[in-house]
Amino acid sequence: MSQPLRVGVLGATGIAGQQVLAALWRHPWFTVTAVGGSDRSAGKPFSDALREPSGASRWFADGRPDPAVFSLPCRRIDELVDAPVDLVFSAVSKEIALEWEPRFAERIPVISTASAFRYEPDVPILIPGVNDAHAEALHDQRRKRGWRGFIAPIPNCTTTGLAVSLKPLHDAFGVRAVVMTSLQAVSGAGRNDGVLALDVIDNVIPFIPGEEEKVELETRKILGPWEEPASFSVSCTCTRVNVQDGHTETVFVGTERPVNPTSAAAAMERFGVDGLRGLPSAPDRLLRVDADPFRPQPKRDRDAGDGMTVTVGRLRDEPVLNGVKYVVLSHNTKLGAGKGAVLLAEWLTRESYVDRGP
Repeated sequence: MSQPLRVGVLGATGIAGQQVLAALWRHPWFTVTAVGGSDRSAGKPFSDALREPSGASRWFADGRPDPAVFSLPCRRIDELVDAPVDLVFSAVSKEIALEWEPRFAERIPVISTASAFRYEPDVPILIPGVNDAHAEALHDQRRKRGWRGFIAPIPNCTTTGLAVSLKPLHDAFGVRAVVMTSLQAVSGAGRNDGVLALDVIDNVIPFIPGEEEKVELETRKILGPWEEPASFSVSCTCTRVNVQDGHTETVFVGTERPVNPTSAAAAMERFGVDGLRGLPSAPDRLLRVDADPFRPQPKRDRDAGDGMTVTVGRLRDEPVLNGVKYVVLSHNTKLGAGKGAVLLAEWLTRESYVDRGP
């Protein structure tokens, strides 16, 4: 690629958009040339759109964007539909995504963090290195909808760590049933003017609306053959805990073929990232197993692989489901959000789903 691709970020002033911008810092393949925000932000330089009347900054993501982004004018989404960009990252709400992502996909590829189109029959939910073959469905999506571009969403952040950890087990032993309980970081809830903090301090929130259904549907869609959800059942309980970043999950897996902790660990350790090598945001390992019984811990392990490596620990026999059980941790705002979206864009660009330009 002789020149970086021009990219736009929708919802750039929100926390998900900020995570995408931080992941694009000094990116060798992509240059942010357009940012979109709310009507309140429209017309302002991006730096001013991030500033409260009091002067306080509304930049909440880890890291910072390229300094040149701060001088870009923040535009309304309708003003960006015909903007001269090669690719757009959509980090907007489901409702806004439903309206606007198809408008962009008529012309250019859309990499989305929203759930709006995840469950459409012609839209794959992609994790590079896990279900790469599903990307072929993007050709059918283009033909069916008459688009030059496409919509390619990443999974829910809670789904990501679960699906990555299950992939080698499913390939080696055949997953039959999954029971999972999540302990999800508060950063996954966005920002709620302090109310969330009052709820979660000295507390566990035992319900996250819509989360369990998303994880159950998405895991089976990702790990099954295309157009055929995986045959195994998934049952989840999703909770919110007083942790800043990093989703921890306890996972109980029943398998079709005999498995034990040693063979499960070996399958996970063999799970490579050969298909990701050379991508700027790819970690050395997408999945690692820690033998320390006190790991993984969010504070100590969420930044493995710069937040792009999933960590599994406490692999044990599971006598009730006749399989194995373990604890898995993934970084919800990096692999599960902004940086995961950028990794998907990189992979799709390298595999020629995105026009690489002159």
